Amino acid sequence: MRREPEPPPIQLNVSLLPEAKGVENLARQIRLTGRAYPLFDIGHLVLKKPERYDVQFRVIKDKEGKVAQPLFLCALDDSLWLSEQEAVNHVLGKHFATFYQAEKIPTDPPKGVYTFVAQCGMSGIILGPPNYHDYQNKLRKLYNERFSRMPFEAFKSRVKIVKEEAVVKKWIEELSFRAEYTCLNVPETMKLPSREEVEKHFRETHLANVIKQVESHTYAGPGAQNQPSRALANLVRNAWEDQRHFPLQLVTTLSNQFASHGLHFFKVNKNMTHVSVARPRYLDLDAIAVSEGVKRIVDFIAATPKCTRRKIMDALVSTPKAAPAIEVAPSLDGQPAPAPSAPVEAAMSPEASIVNGDLHWLAHEGHVIEFANGLIELAKKPLPKPPKPEPKKPQAPTPAVSATETASSEAVVSPAIATESPAASAEPATTAQESIAIQEPVLVSEVAIQDASPAPAPVSPAAPAEAAEGVAPTTP
Repeated sequence: MRREPEPPPIQLNVSLLPEAKGVENLARQIRLTGRAYPLFDIGHLVLKKPERYDVQFRVIKDKEGKVAQPLFLCALDDSLWLSEQEAVNHVLGKHFATFYQAEKIPTDPPKGVYTFVAQCGMSGIILGPPNYHDYQNKLRKLYNERFSRMPFEAFKSRVKIVKEEAVVKKWIEELSFRAEYTCLNVPETMKLPSREEVEKHFRETHLANVIKQVESHTYAGPGAQNQPSRALANLVRNAWEDQRHFPLQLVTTLSNQFASHGLHFFKVNKNMTHVSVARPRYLDLDAIAVSEGVKRIVDFIAATPKCTRRKIMDALVSTPKAAPAIEVAPSLDGQPAPAPSAPVEAAMSPEASIVNGDLHWLAHEGHVIEFANGLIELAKKPLPKPPKPEPKKPQAPTPAVSATETASSEAVVSPAIATESPAASAEPATTAQESIAIQEPVLVSEVAIQDASPAPAPVSPAAPAEAAEGVAPTTP
């Protein structure tokens, strides 16, 4: 069986962009909880639902500014097309009644006896008997209007011969009437005898106002997937599949959007980028004065493997009625995040409020990192930088003996002095971010971010009693 040649690839840029409102809501949740989330996990979360991202089509130009593949936008329904002819066919097919009114007028049916007709196997359109005088015209017209992106011979191979009496009778009935078209939305009433005249009139009268050539166009995710152009719908599906496997393009845009909302980025294990409200910053308790409550939290985290917010509350809050954990889900669908309710606020004891406030301050200053899976770790102390090598001293002048006076007992000393500039040594960029080691973080949950306590407004890390004793927190 002969394999049909594939059509050439469409030269267009198709980009998936995170929806701006969803990113704004998610940034608000990151600031509220103070947690650090894997950036690529958020990218996969965005791709889960079409309403969370937009799709942008953009033309490609060569060095001379020539467009490789043009784009045409239909203003009636915001549909996008790869050629002007496709756009015209779409308008005259879906929006025909907006511009013209068809009227059937009886006429003489085709003479002769017909026992079979040709029918397009892809569209179902009846073309008539192959020996009919108008057959070739209808065949070419159907190909140009709907299947021009495939080879003509491949299109012809899909045409089949049908001998069913009902199909033959339907073709004869179609030719027993001729259509006459009345022009609408024009100053003067006109009647056109054929579809060819209708298309010509549309191009001369309405084309400039209805169809425009564009260089880029952006759709919301659901609108892009429902494109009437099958070729563009395939491009969207292919772009989504590529990003689903490795969403580098989407994550790059996502990081720029997060940065515009004041969020920061750091790497875990030197390869997994996280986004959080602050970069990790080591808190040196020997050099910085902090409240006793802050010091207790830091010491507990340092001594507790796989520490969580719940473990901190259970260990440092002696009041039996400690605050329960609040589940706050990051929203990407444009809905605001749930706020803590009054009963939950009332359930938190004063002692628990102080511990929670100190932990909130530590997380928002970057001294403590609370990951998406609930694990809490301290920002690591940066490794000491190696000392800079001392610059080399200039070498002493080297006497040079003239070659012409080697036989002479007197040596001629050259006054030239060779100097060498100090070599600049590169310093290894060792940061606290690169020294963080954690277990594999879980995917950002769509339902709830577990173990997240209510995040009050930033408070001083010192308790009132401690402040009375003269211990003042120092904000790094």
